[in-house]
Amino acid sequence: HFGNRRLRNVGELIQNQVRTGLARMERVVRERMTTQDVEAITPQTLINIRPVVASIKEFFGTSQLSQFMDQNNPLSGLTHKRRLSALGPGGLSRERAGFEVRDVHPSHYGRM
Repeated sequence: HFGNRRLRNVGELIQNQVRTGLARMERVVRERMTTQDVEAITPQTLINIRPVVASIKEFFGTSQLSQFMDQNNPLSGLTHKRRLSALGPGGLSRERAGFEVRDVHPSHYGRM
């Protein structure tokens, strides 16, 4: 059952990616501030949004948890949105997940 589990929603996962992108951008800005002339510095020359965009694209393009939504019919789209995964970043790996973790819990039988 989900009583002892912590569910991470999409907003939290994207927030983590934006945070890493902003950290990369901060590092680039600090580096540019030390190398460029003080009189010639403008916000346009310092700030580059590419690290944030690359971080978000990386999540949607390569993450285990990012999938194309099943849109065959309304019911398949709804079931795709309700799907949960114990795998992925911060969760179990396929090597550590035993049969008892992957098996259906008896409390879920009413939902099948």
